[in-house]
Amino acid sequence: MLRFTVRRLGQLVLVVFVLSMLLFGWLRMLPGGPVSALLGDRATPAAREQLEKALGLDQPIFVQYFKFLGRAVTGDFGTSTGVQRGDSALDVFITRFPATLELSILALILAVVVGIPLGYLAARKRGGWLDNLSITWSLVGVAVPVFFLAFLLKFVFAIELGALPASGRQDSAINATRVTGFYILDGLLTREWDASWNALVHLILPAIALSTIPFAVIFRITRAAVLDVMDEDYVRTARAKGLGQMVIRRRHILHNAMLPVVTTIGLQTGALLAGAVLTERVFNIAGIGQAVAIGFERKDFPVLQVVILASAMVYVLVNLVVDLSYALIDPRLRTR
Repeated sequence: MLRFTVRRLGQLVLVVFVLSMLLFGWLRMLPGGPVSALLGDRATPAAREQLEKALGLDQPIFVQYFKFLGRAVTGDFGTSTGVQRGDSALDVFITRFPATLELSILALILAVVVGIPLGYLAARKRGGWLDNLSITWSLVGVAVPVFFLAFLLKFVFAIELGALPASGRQDSAINATRVTGFYILDGLLTREWDASWNALVHLILPAIALSTIPFAVIFRITRAAVLDVMDEDYVRTARAKGLGQMVIRRRHILHNAMLPVVTTIGLQTGALLAGAVLTERVFNIAGIGQAVAIGFERKDFPVLQVVILASAMVYVLVNLVVDLSYALIDPRLRTR
């Protein structure tokens, strides 16, 4: 297990290195660039040339990359030129990442808490009304774009009914104490219950919108896995031995169906970071998704680089945790 973990961490370094090369080259190929973002399209050639020299953009691309790599190792990804102009790109990521992670965790919890039980019940009632209704619901969840559902939820529940907040992470009137950057957790740590509850209420609509696709995928994988396991010989043997239905369902069916479900949850965790771009824009949440959108609009290369690289690292680490969890779910894998 230790060798496997070390090997996967080594793969993480290789993945980030290759991604950094591709990302660096791709961003430099985009039209415009940071010079146009800072000076505008009407800047004089002399002013553009002077700024290019100041930023080192007049040097060969491979020289720029290795200078960037050397600074990145020390945590220096440059200065933001558009998202939060003048701030360190790494600081932009650190201050915004808790918002995205908080939203993604709540969306994943909703998808798992609803998707796994519903998938299991749909498999048990295969062909029934619950199964057909759940499949239709999951198809709608995959087919409807996240941004459209986000606008729809915002219009109905925030604007028309006024039941939930329309945007932001917390009401501006709340003077909450900031500890970790996670607003719900900060309220719990400081015992500011109103602040914690207010932050949770603000996350309900964006979390529902963001959770639709992960829910649909988790539901369908759970249903298919449970159907496969229900036809296995060891399940029929357990029934023939007279074991109780609860024991058979918990230990023999649901437990053995979890491997593909856990894999799916790990993959969907990475997808949530991508889906947060649209959701955060609709609900005006200052997370890394919003930072990516603004970064592309304003050609903020330093912020784009640190956000995309850090997101890739989170994705690989989540998959490492998923692989390690296999040994907890299936004891047979511990000997391999």
